[in-house]
Amino acid sequence: MGYVFDFQDARDYTRWAAQPANQWAARLECDLMLNLLQPAVGESILDIGCGAGNSALPLLNLGMNVTGIDSSPYMLELASDALANRVDLYRGFAEELPFDDNSFNHALFFLCLEFVDDVDKAVEEACRVAKDKVFFGFLNRFALKGLQRWRKSFWGAQVFSQARLFSMWELKRLVRAKAGPVPMAWRTVCQLPHTQARMFNSIESFEILRRCPFGAFAGMVATLVPRFRTRPLAIRYIPKKNTAILRGSVPVGSAVNAKRHHFTDRI
Repeated sequence: MGYVFDFQDARDYTRWAAQPANQWAARLECDLMLNLLQPAVGESILDIGCGAGNSALPLLNLGMNVTGIDSSPYMLELASDALANRVDLYRGFAEELPFDDNSFNHALFFLCLEFVDDVDKAVEEACRVAKDKVFFGFLNRFALKGLQRWRKSFWGAQVFSQARLFSMWELKRLVRAKAGPVPMAWRTVCQLPHTQARMFNSIESFEILRRCPFGAFAGMVATLVPRFRTRPLAIRYIPKKNTAILRGSVPVGSAVNAKRHHFTDRI
C-alpha cells in the first residue's frame, strides 16, 4: 500500500507547490514528460498516484482522455478542484489497479513510485493496463546537490523520509524484469539551482544537458511490446472417407472398401 498522504500532507503540498522555484521545476518536469511520452490527441492515459493533478493538467490541455487514481482522498479533493471534473478520479492503490488489461494507451507515474510499498507489483500493474507506453517520473538518487535542495524544500520532512529514491539503472532493470527487453529512453532536468537569471534557466532546455544522468528529476519511458494470450479452438471435423462410409458410397477399389469386404468375408 505504501505511504498515504493525510490532510496535513495535502495542506503542506499546497503551500510547497505555490513557491516560484517549485513551479519552475514543475514546468521543466512536465515538459520532459511530454517530450518523452509523445502523446496524441484523443489517446487515453492513466495517471497512477495523480496527487493534486499537476501531471494531468498538461495532458488534458493536449486533448487526451485522462484517468487518475490515488490512495489519498485529500489529494483527490485537490485534483478534483484543480481539474474541474475534467478527469475520472478513482481511489485505489498502484499495486491493485481496478482496470482491465490494455484499458489505456499509456500509463504514468509522476513522483509516485517513491511512496509505493511494492514497486515490482506497481510496475507490473502499469504494464498490464497500458498497451503503448509507460512513463516514469522520479527523484534521481544520484543527483546529490539536487536531492539536497529537494530535502530542504520538499513539503514536510516526514513525507520525504518515506520516499524511496531510484537510479535510472535500477529502474531500468526493474521495468525489464516485468515487461521484458522493451525499448526505453530517459532524460533528466533540474540540473542547476533555480535562479532569476534567464541564462541559467534557458540552459535547462538544452538537449545535451538533459542527457546528463545526474539531474534531480529523471524521466523514463518504456515502449511496451504487445503480448497476446491464445488458446486452441476446438473445431469438429469429420473426414471425407468416414462420410463416404456413412453414405454408402465408398469407391470399390479403395482401402476402406477392401477392409469392409474383408470384414464381411470373416463373418
